[in-house]
Amino acid sequence: MTSDDFRNDLRAWLEAHCPAEMRDGATTEDVICWGGKNWTFASQAQQDWLNACAAKGYTVPTWPVEYGGAGLTRDQQKIFDEEMARIGARSPLQSFGIWMLGPALLHFGTHEQKLHYLPPIARGEVRWCQGYSEPGAGSDLASVQTFGADEGDHWVVNGQKIWTSYADKADWIFALVRTDRDAPKHKGISFLLIDMNAMGVETRPIKLISGASPFCETFFTDVKVPKEQIVGEENRGWDVAKYLLTHEREMISGSGMLQAGGRPLGAVLAESDGALADATLRAAAMRCEVDALAMGLTLERYRDMAEAGQGAGDASAMLKYLGTELNKQRHELMMAAGGSDALEWDGPLSGRPSDWLRTKANSIEGGTSEVMLSIISRRVLGLPA
Repeated sequence: MTSDDFRNDLRAWLEAHCPAEMRDGATTEDVICWGGKNWTFASQAQQDWLNACAAKGYTVPTWPVEYGGAGLTRDQQKIFDEEMARIGARSPLQSFGIWMLGPALLHFGTHEQKLHYLPPIARGEVRWCQGYSEPGAGSDLASVQTFGADEGDHWVVNGQKIWTSYADKADWIFALVRTDRDAPKHKGISFLLIDMNAMGVETRPIKLISGASPFCETFFTDVKVPKEQIVGEENRGWDVAKYLLTHEREMISGSGMLQAGGRPLGAVLAESDGALADATLRAAAMRCEVDALAMGLTLERYRDMAEAGQGAGDASAMLKYLGTELNKQRHELMMAAGGSDALEWDGPLSGRPSDWLRTKANSIEGGTSEVMLSIISRRVLGLPA
């Protein structure tokens, strides 16, 4: 099939299956579809859109068909993204299973694991959360102490995770668990998949200043984890963790290109009284939009490299740093444009304290900006320690 044929077929399919309510380009938290066993759809249109895309493999368009994807090539994915953007189609499904666990399973998982875990992710039937950070192991992630004792056909896991986003809503968690206390800290870790409904798993939401509770503490008390729920080799989970982190950082870096409410920054600022009449603010907004375009092209280049078998590797730190800083700049500008109205907690889109505060977490999650700069200086630029 030629690119033109694919585009025409896709365009016709989108026109036939994407509900009008799903064509506003919205990306805010209240319209995201996370899926999972306990998910409640915001509308029939949201459910219909997910079901249509899942049946076609369009929730994970580049995954192999046998694992729930559409098997699109990189060029076809570009066309897919363009056509989705053309009609302002919302993402049918977002999840840590798609962004992080999926790529790790595709790379490290057995064929049986891929068949078992990936299709339910693609269909939005199972929601995953991430069990990485601990109270004593944040940026120094390899210092995790949650421990899995070997009991023959299973591990017994005890310990605690922190900042496990949406753990109280997740069905499963992928977690870094120390399985050899005598090995060097990077060598004694395993990457385990744990059912959140297993006996001994407990979550406690952490209430933020915004009043929301996306983060949780997660506790494991004598949790039995079958041996077949390990990804990769025992005590070699750090290899999986590093690979997954590159995808997490690339995912977070994309936040720098997110448009405010699905619209360009300039269009949003134009709605604020006199915002674009301020030459300084206008110039800063233009600079931010140009940087976003450059960031988009850079991400495209690295995705093309990945398609050619060259992963982003340590360069993901550069993408993550630039994307998160750009996202913070965008929201700083919207706060500035909002003026006194931006002091209202649930004020206009152009300047909401809750959204502005959330961007600060972008430069912490997935590795702090300071850690990213350290990686860039040592591993990308080759500067001395």
